[in-house]
Amino acid sequence: MKLYVSNKNESPKMFDSPFIDFFSRWHWTSPLWVYVPLVVFALYVSLENYHTNVSTVVGLFIAGAFAWTFAEYVLHRFVFHYEPKTEWAKRAHWILHGVHHDYPSDAWRLVMPLPFSLPLAVPFYALFYVLFGEALAPAFMAGFVTGYLVYDIGHYAVHHFPIKGGIWGYLREHHMRHHFKSPNAGYGVSSPLWDYVFGTTFAKAVVDKK
Repeated sequence: MKLYVSNKNESPKMFDSPFIDFFSRWHWTSPLWVYVPLVVFALYVSLENYHTNVSTVVGLFIAGAFAWTFAEYVLHRFVFHYEPKTEWAKRAHWILHGVHHDYPSDAWRLVMPLPFSLPLAVPFYALFYVLFGEALAPAFMAGFVTGYLVYDIGHYAVHHFPIKGGIWGYLREHHMRHHFKSPNAGYGVSSPLWDYVFGTTFAKAVVDKK
């Protein structure tokens, strides 16, 4: 089974239109410029507009960040690694995630394009609005988006930063194993927690004792 095509930092053409192809590439810092101000604004709204006490805001923020790790796992496992049957669906899947497995060192396609992630944030906020109400949703969303930023920027880091040792060294090793050895396991990028919960951790190597 072919797990990847290239281990070089090269960025293949994905679309016939140069205009569309240009916007399929994003600098790794681009999510920070957009989402960090949104996180700050959401926290400000929680504290100043809705007068939510600080301890509640902190609790919601932590809960939102934790919720992201679950959303990340579900999206990666069931959406990014869904195996479509029709040709158009296979093409769409390759654009969404397959290209990343074929060209895992493409530095320009490691963070999610803003035209995709921004609309995706709307239904998530709507869900949190229904679950927590108008006053509490912003703080939860702030934590959720922060979790997303850790994932998105961390994903770039484990592919392109010379990380060794510590938690990020472990996460880098974990993610590289997903890419190059076991693409149907190790779906957690920012955390391996849900792989353990749902039994998608990497199989232990069998040692031949003969």
